Amino acid sequence: MTNDNATLVALIGRPNVGKSTLFNRMVKRRDALVDPTPGVTRDRHYARVSWEEHPFILVDTGGIDDEDDTITNHIRHQALLAIEEADVIFFLMDGREGLTPSDIEIVDLLRRTEKKVFFIVNKIDSPEIEDALLAPFWELGVDQLWALSGDHGYGYQTLMEGLLPYLEKTDLQTELPDNTMRIAFLGRPNVGKSSMVNAIIGQERMVVSDIAGTTRDSVDTLVTRDPYTYLLIDTAGIRRKGKTTDKLEKFSVLKALKALGRCDIALVLIDAEEGITEQDTKVIGYTQDQGRALIVLINKWDLIKDDKKRQEQLMQEVEIAIKFIPFAPVLKVSALTGTGIKRLFPEIGKVHRQFHQRFPTAALNRLLADAVARHEPPYYHGRRLKFYYTAQLGTAPPLFAVVASDPKGIHFSYQRYLTNCFREGLGLDKVPVRLLFRERSGRKK
Repeated sequence: MTNDNATLVALIGRPNVGKSTLFNRMVKRRDALVDPTPGVTRDRHYARVSWEEHPFILVDTGGIDDEDDTITNHIRHQALLAIEEADVIFFLMDGREGLTPSDIEIVDLLRRTEKKVFFIVNKIDSPEIEDALLAPFWELGVDQLWALSGDHGYGYQTLMEGLLPYLEKTDLQTELPDNTMRIAFLGRPNVGKSSMVNAIIGQERMVVSDIAGTTRDSVDTLVTRDPYTYLLIDTAGIRRKGKTTDKLEKFSVLKALKALGRCDIALVLIDAEEGITEQDTKVIGYTQDQGRALIVLINKWDLIKDDKKRQEQLMQEVEIAIKFIPFAPVLKVSALTGTGIKRLFPEIGKVHRQFHQRFPTAALNRLLADAVARHEPPYYHGRRLKFYYTAQLGTAPPLFAVVASDPKGIHFSYQRYLTNCFREGLGLDKVPVRLLFRERSGRKK
């Protein structure tokens, strides 16, 4: 698991300047993990990326804000978001189209930030046309323009070398006691994240110490409750007053993304009175994208405790929102009255144990053999698929390699069947389980 405070790099720019193309180029080295939670986040607008062993989070802000707004307003909001939340900003302009009034307006906004901004002129495919296409953009008066072809890769290496100094790993990581359970509190603004942290800290037998400066995006509290230690990461964070608008509050997902890299278990809070929103389901999806364990907390339950109809309706909403993540525990709590908080720690303990559990290889191979015997694999190119052996690759979340005759031929439904067999056979009923299908090494195709 990564515990780095990864730099957050935001891509901004008008539609069709090539943000998605650059995003895909930067992300292309994704491992072919089979994720048993399909449909959770079909629209992937961020990724955890590494360049020369420096991890960072890349966000295409155009994908997050889908408001039907005028283009200039739309991109202005993206720019404000990037200025507020990102560490580094990639501002893309279209070299073929030339400089537009919208570009000039955004550059004026970006000039006011102390964040590092890369002014990138995209769609420049070769050195022969670079000078001619860059010429109109020099009137912006910026120190440096980066010529790039996101499509063909021209200028990409130079751009990434320019980014590298801003990706230095921070040395703010605090030494934590062994086996500390790292828990991030996620959710929309005003859902009660800080109140929940305070309610937990207020429990008896808690020894509390604040950890200053672990990251500027969250407030960390170390809590000891014999014999266990917990790091509580409150992503409500500290906003500078007057620097943000209601419109930007929906982008609290960016804080969530950073916190997810540092936690084992994500506690996503839902407001019982307001119900579950699209933003809630997005944050829930992000937890699974990053393979975190998840507990859903329905906060402010006291507000609907006498309304049976509303309770049933809310539980149905939650069930629909997490239908691809049926293993996630759902708890009804109230930060105000303390309802349900005592149940939280035993649940965190169970989830944490499963999340970090290791299994002997012999037991895993028996489990695989039984699963294949119970439900034979399908044929592929006229031959029945064979499964040779399995082994655990890692924990947090539990990850298993399954070696097969032709991994490409394993239908999604059979992959899901095997994932469920591992989940049931190993008692991993509360955490994500991932299988990686591999071909036997040394075999000729």
